[in-house]
Amino acid sequence: MSDDGTKTPTLDHPTFARVKEAFEGKKFRATEFRGQSTLVVEPQDLLDVMRFLREDEQCRYDFLSDVIGIDYLGYPTPMPGRFAVVYNLVSYEHDRRFFVKVYLNPTRPTEGIEEDPALYLESMCPIWPGAEWPEREVFDMFGIRFRNHPDLRRILLWEDYPAHPLRKDYPLRGRGEREMYRVVDRTSS
Repeated sequence: MSDDGTKTPTLDHPTFARVKEAFEGKKFRATEFRGQSTLVVEPQDLLDVMRFLREDEQCRYDFLSDVIGIDYLGYPTPMPGRFAVVYNLVSYEHDRRFFVKVYLNPTRPTEGIEEDPALYLESMCPIWPGAEWPEREVFDMFGIRFRNHPDLRRILLWEDYPAHPLRKDYPLRGRGEREMYRVVDRTSS
């Protein structure tokens, strides 16, 4: 505790030390906020780190609770990348929760559905089969693609939808999608 009685932040989650020890030459960042520990990993190291977190005896993160996409466009503080993908891991054996975050920077304009080679990550489906649908949702809403995914296609919108609507450069009123549909009322249905 500090002099004013507030708790000073410490990175004391046991997984931080375990990952640092196992991957000596790799670059990591770590944060803790309100008791939630997050490890920030470089995209090229993600698969190895996640496999380690699943298989290591002292970690044993056997459940991938969620996969979340974030768009930091317009964020007041500079971020390492415009997009982030966050993995919410749970170890039932050790009764722990741990977050892994990866930042991605687009190299092309993000207004449409054009593929960007910088917005690719390895799929976690080979490690946690339950990652299939959350990864599809991140792809559908943010346009981040997952290599080696067994069925990467849209999950909430139709295949020909012209954009990824949770990107912050997508207009709030849409781009005319609503105008394409016939209005159905009680008499015409």
